[in-house]
Amino acid sequence: MAIIEAVILLITLVIIANIIGHYLPNLPVSLIEIGLGLMVALVFAVKIPLKTDWFMLVFVAPLLFNDGRRFPKKELWALRGPIIGNAIFLVFATTLIGGLAIHWLVPALPLAASFALAAILSPTDPVAVQSISEQADLPPRVLHLVSGESLINDASGLISFKYGIAAAVTGYFSWQQAAGDFLYISIVGTLAGMIIMLIIHFIRLFMLQQGFEDVMFHTILQLVTPFIIYLIVEDLFHASGVIAVVVAGIISHSSRNIFLDFLPELKLVTEQTWSISVYLLNGIVFLILGIELPVAMHNTVHNPLINTSEEILLVLAVWLILVIVRGLWTLAYLLYTNQTNPKTFRENIKIAVLSGLSGVRGAITMAGVLSVPTVLADGSPFPQRGLMLFIAAGVIIVSLVMAVVLIPKLTKVKAPIEMRGMQRDLEAEAAAEDEAAADLLDETNAKIYMYKVAASMVESQRHIDNNRAALDLLAEYQLMIRRLESQQSEASTSDELPPLIAEELILRQVAFDGERQKLELLWAEKAISAKSYRHGKRKLRQKQVMLSVIGTSFNWHHVQLQVYRAWSISKRFLMHLWPRHTKSPSETEWQLTEREMAKAGIKQLSYFLKQPENRQRHYNRQVIYQIIVRYRNQIENMKNGGRSKTAIYERQLQKLRIKALTSERVAIQELLEQHKISWQLADELRKNINYSENALILARTDTE
Repeated sequence: MAIIEAVILLITLVIIANIIGHYLPNLPVSLIEIGLGLMVALVFAVKIPLKTDWFMLVFVAPLLFNDGRRFPKKELWALRGPIIGNAIFLVFATTLIGGLAIHWLVPALPLAASFALAAILSPTDPVAVQSISEQADLPPRVLHLVSGESLINDASGLISFKYGIAAAVTGYFSWQQAAGDFLYISIVGTLAGMIIMLIIHFIRLFMLQQGFEDVMFHTILQLVTPFIIYLIVEDLFHASGVIAVVVAGIISHSSRNIFLDFLPELKLVTEQTWSISVYLLNGIVFLILGIELPVAMHNTVHNPLINTSEEILLVLAVWLILVIVRGLWTLAYLLYTNQTNPKTFRENIKIAVLSGLSGVRGAITMAGVLSVPTVLADGSPFPQRGLMLFIAAGVIIVSLVMAVVLIPKLTKVKAPIEMRGMQRDLEAEAAAEDEAAADLLDETNAKIYMYKVAASMVESQRHIDNNRAALDLLAEYQLMIRRLESQQSEASTSDELPPLIAEELILRQVAFDGERQKLELLWAEKAISAKSYRHGKRKLRQKQVMLSVIGTSFNWHHVQLQVYRAWSISKRFLMHLWPRHTKSPSETEWQLTEREMAKAGIKQLSYFLKQPENRQRHYNRQVIYQIIVRYRNQIENMKNGGRSKTAIYERQLQKLRIKALTSERVAIQELLEQHKISWQLADELRKNINYSENALILARTDTE
């Protein structure tokens, strides 16, 4: 496949996987991406030859650099001893014990190759471990330990794998040479990564001091930094480029605030560019992993001399060995530190099991195992190479699936497991842990308050001249508030219809009945034509379908609603391309009819809420206000002859938006001064307002 076509296909599949993940939130997007990759490989025979050298450069280097850049440095430094111990000695323990166990299970696989396979199965995905460990409710110290260990265990795993394969190919292995090479590769890689990163920082700082403040240039320079460091360390110093980029990422994270004094917008642009890059790179990594699965499993599955079911049991056995080794290592650490954080033995066992399950393997394992040579030094075929690929691919899938299935059952938590590319700000989350004891608003409630303040300001600024623009903006804010409140309801309810949505359904049905009765009355009084009556009946049927969809099982109503909306949009688009030959009702007549129906909806809703039995229900005011605003917006649009927007309207809307964003800033400051939100959340909310203001400026520039 041509490289351009392959890139376009992979990016398209990343987008499709995330769309599917939106509707299946409890299924990790990475697992969906693996499935899509497997599908295109089997159905369309797509092949992407995976070379370890370019894979490590193009994907692993920037991903690990970003992991180091985002990991909380305070926890990393506080646990530097245990983290390094885990990253080195746990990998060696896994290599030794796992290698002996694999050789015992598969005697035909040489001992050196068994050690190599166990070594490449040692590295874990840092963000997956962080997300799974939090979901498993591990103690903070253990959480940061396993997360920090997963950040840098790629290097030790790859180095151990390299020497295991070399021993299997040549038949020669020297402990002294391996230890010396390991020390050289690790120390030189660490020092080189640190020194090169500091040099790059000095160059950037010097250029900023000289007035070279091109944000795009500095952003691109940071993006290419991991590639430069990896190539220099690997090709020039023959050390570990993996360790170098991790250390460089940590150094970059520690000193990045220097640049904010010169160019504050550099942080915004850089972070968003990194977010997009990691989003795509991580998605493509798992897609390639899925595409390579048939290659890895083909020889074993199609070999008539091999029992596939037995090999699947072998995969499960190897995965279980890795879980046990990791779990026992964590248990030993817990017992060693039990004096500072006393827990019962049963609690420590549970934590150890969850820690073992959190060891999700990823693309580094696949990239490494696919680099196993096909022949030995004497020209004979590499023994059991196909089985090695099968075991590695199987363990990757099993580790991810078991984490998804077992951890929620053990912890009773149903939060989705996250992987790289899902925008976890680990430092912000670590800082939030220190403030968890305080009574602070979360991001959703803070946004609801902020939007309500802005909506109140818009309402106070509404007058006869800007009525239409104000109502449109109010409708936007009501929609955002309603969406956030719906998310809260979804999080607290599983199968039943959430109370907030149930109330909205009742109130919208009441208003709908008022519209329907008004249309029938106008038709009975001969106040409208037959065309307007049929047009109105069609509109009401569409609304009724919408209400019926919302009233179905809550697990599916959101999907059904989106399908219905997509169908409605497609229908309108097709009607625009191929308009009907039948004439629509008179625009003026229909506008008057729709206004009267909207007024009737408000009137019916008001009458319903005034009834004594309904007053006692205390219906949510936000839901009531949203419905009324929608009808008022409809009335105002009909007054203005439909939905056409004039230049005056656009100016009024822009002016109100600017005032609304100012109100949002004031609301954030109020929450901050009242100690209702953290500084990290305030910074994030202000950043979102900055984006909105920039978009508003760009939109104004485009229209002038």
